[in-house]
Amino acid sequence: QLQAYGGGLVQPGGSLRLACAASGRTFGSYAVGWFRQAPGKEREFVAAISWSGGSTYYADSLKGRFTISRDNAKNTVYLRMNGLKPEDTAVYYCAARTRGDYSRDIWYDYWGRGTQVTVSS
Repeated sequence: QLQAYGGGLVQPGGSLRLACAASGRTFGSYAVGWFRQAPGKEREFVAAISWSGGSTYYADSLKGRFTISRDNAKNTVYLRMNGLKPEDTAVYYCAARTRGDYSRDIWYDYWGRGTQVTVSS
């Protein structure tokens, strides 16, 4: 089971760190991705990290502002978000997979409940 947390209300330009914690299974054998879904829009890829943490991937539009990392000893994956903009407002989801295209949600086997991020002044 996955659980995303750390969302909240933040002003434009602010930062948040989301966390995705796993329970009931060993996280270390799974690649993990973050996706987000804004109201009225389709779910979109945000970032992904390999099982070891040695490879990371980002949506082109988010490179430089978002950083994904993991601590397998803590069964947790993080998403650091800097320079937040109102258009970053969405529900953020983490998911785990063992194979397939990191940017496509159909390849992810396990999904956590999302956490709401709202960027507003």
